[in-house]
Amino acid sequence: MSLIINVTMETNISKIIEEFFMRIGAGENLAVWLKVLSVLVVVMGLAWLSDFITKRFFLTVVARAVKKTKTKWDDILLEKRIFKRMAHWAPALVVYYSIHLTFNDFHPEVIPILQGTIKIYMIFILLLVMDSFLEGAHHIYQELPFSKSRPITGYVQLIKIFVFFVGGLFIISILLNKDMSRLLAGLGAMAAVLMLVFKDTILGLVASVQLSANDMVKIGDWVSIPKFNADGTVLNISLNTVKVQNWDKTISTIPTYALVSESFANWKGMEESGGRRIKRHINIDMKSVTFCSSEMIAKLKKIQVLKSYIEDKESEIDTYNTKMGIEGDVLVNGRRMTNLGVFRAYIENYLHNHPDIREDMTFLVRQLQPTDTGLPIEIYVFSNVQEWAAYESIQADIFDHIIAALPEFELRVFQNPTGYDFEKLAE
Repeated sequence: MSLIINVTMETNISKIIEEFFMRIGAGENLAVWLKVLSVLVVVMGLAWLSDFITKRFFLTVVARAVKKTKTKWDDILLEKRIFKRMAHWAPALVVYYSIHLTFNDFHPEVIPILQGTIKIYMIFILLLVMDSFLEGAHHIYQELPFSKSRPITGYVQLIKIFVFFVGGLFIISILLNKDMSRLLAGLGAMAAVLMLVFKDTILGLVASVQLSANDMVKIGDWVSIPKFNADGTVLNISLNTVKVQNWDKTISTIPTYALVSESFANWKGMEESGGRRIKRHINIDMKSVTFCSSEMIAKLKKIQVLKSYIEDKESEIDTYNTKMGIEGDVLVNGRRMTNLGVFRAYIENYLHNHPDIREDMTFLVRQLQPTDTGLPIEIYVFSNVQEWAAYESIQADIFDHIIAALPEFELRVFQNPTGYDFEKLAE
C-alpha cells in the first residue's frame, strides 16, 4: 500500500514539474529533459546535503558523546570508523528512493539497473561496517586479561569470511537477478569445489579450536618448531597462520594446522617453573682415570668443598676394608677412591654451593655411556635465571671452572689432537 502511495506521489510531482516547464514555453520533449535534469540536480543536492549533515553533525555529536564517556569500548568502535562508514548510507538511501521520481517517465528500464547498483553499494558499505565492528570487538577482547591465553583471532576471521561470503551471494543474486534460494541450492553441487578452495581455512579452523581448547599455545609463548626452523616468540595466531619472531629477529609464518599435525616444543612450562635447564657434558680421557694415592687425597682435602666428603669417605672405606679383612697392598682389592669419583663429588658440592642453581629441581651429575671420544660426565641441573644472556653466562662460568679444575684431580679432557699437539710431540 505504501509503495503504491509513493509511486502515485512521485508521478504527481513529476507531472507538476513537467507542466511547469511547458507553461514557461518549453516543448513537450524539452520539458521532459528539463524535468529529468532538474529532478536529478535536486536529488544530487539532497544526497550531498544528507551526506554533509550526517558527517558534519551526526558524526560530530557521536564523537563528542564518545569522548565524554569513561568506557573504552566506544572509543575503539569510533577509532575503527564504524560510524563514519555507516554515514555513507544516508546519500545512498536518498538516491535509491528518488530513482522513480527521476526516471519513471524517461527510460524507466534503467530504474532496476540503478536500483541494483545502489543495493550493491549499500551491501558493500554494510560489509565494511561489519568488518569494522568485528575488528573493534576483537580489539576490545584483546584488552581483557584472559585474552592472552584464549586468542580468538581465528574465530573472528572465520566470521569475516562467512559475512563476506553471504554478502557476495547477495551481490551475485542482484547482478544475475536470481533468488537467493536458487543460489544456495546451487552451492550444494559446488560443495566439493568449495571444500578444495577453503581446505586450508577449514583445517585452520579445526586447529584453532584445538589450540585454544587445549591451551597448547598462546601469543607471547616461546615455541620451537624444528620442521619450519622456527624458534622464538609467538606474535600472532590467526585462522590460517601462526607468526613466530625468531631470536635472530626474522619472522616465520607457519600454517596453523601444522601446530596440531606436527610436533613442537612450547617453553611456557619452563618459564612458569622459575628454572631453566642446564644439560651439558664434558668428555674425560679414560686413560687419566686412576685410584687416588695418599698424596692426592692429602692434596684434595685442602679443597674446601671436598674436605668433609673425603673424610667421611675415608672413614667409610676403612671400616669396610677392615671388616672384610682387605689389605692395602693391591689397590683393586676392596674399596678405593678414584680421582674421577672425587671429581664428580667436587662438581656436586660446587653446584650445591652455587647461588644460581636450584636445589628444588632435578639435580644430577652423572656418567654417560663411554664412547670413542672419552667418558662423558654430564651436568643436569636447573638455573634460577631464565633470561637468555644471563643463563648462557652462568652455564659458561660453571664449565669454565670445571674444565680448569680438572688438572687438580690429575684428569684430562678428551679432544682430538690439534696442530699444537703434533708440534709438541715433534719437540
